[in-house]
Amino acid sequence: MSSKLSNKILDEAVSLIVSRSKLKQRRFTESIELQIGIKNYDTKKDKMFSGTTILPNIIKENTKIAILGDAAHISQAVTYGIDSYSIDDLKKFNKQKKPIKKFAKKYDFFLASDSIIKTIPRVLGPGLNKAGKFPSLLTHNDEIVKKISILKSMIKIELKKVLCFGVIIGNVTMEKEKIIQNLIISINFLVSLLKKNWQNIKSLHIKSTMNKPVKIY
Repeated sequence: MSSKLSNKILDEAVSLIVSRSKLKQRRFTESIELQIGIKNYDTKKDKMFSGTTILPNIIKENTKIAILGDAAHISQAVTYGIDSYSIDDLKKFNKQKKPIKKFAKKYDFFLASDSIIKTIPRVLGPGLNKAGKFPSLLTHNDEIVKKISILKSMIKIELKKVLCFGVIIGNVTMEKEKIIQNLIISINFLVSLLKKNWQNIKSLHIKSTMNKPVKIY
């Protein structure tokens, strides 16, 4: 990436974003978003791309996660105050599409016990899969809190039918070096997904929630 984006460009852009956010104090923590513009990409002919990567310095506190679990995992979920559902709870949806769609929309990620994960499609139908939220596997050797922390640090880069999109890579309270590190990881990962790599990148901007974008490419 060094040939395309220098550390100086990223440093100046992040400094500007953070300084702008300090001019007016908000009642919430502003997120920092990487905004991506794609070119030379035909969404009708070229294969849509999608991928996830983990940013080591970001924990998205507003990420909503539910556990679809067996008795042991539900007991742990209750202890930690995590939303949880048993197979009997899922059967109450009676494979109704609208309630299942609403359920999928309520959460960002699902974790499912290894003992029931294969049963979920039979109980809920294809609803979670269609929403791109089929559960991640949760075994009894996993630490639930650690697993959830990993999910909260994960970003998904996905091209659908439009050639511009954004991903959250941090917030304005983070150390500048950590924000820059997350930017580099995210951009490198994005470029690796693209058919023509940097030739498919039209523009890159970063912005905080309440302020104007800053162009970095």
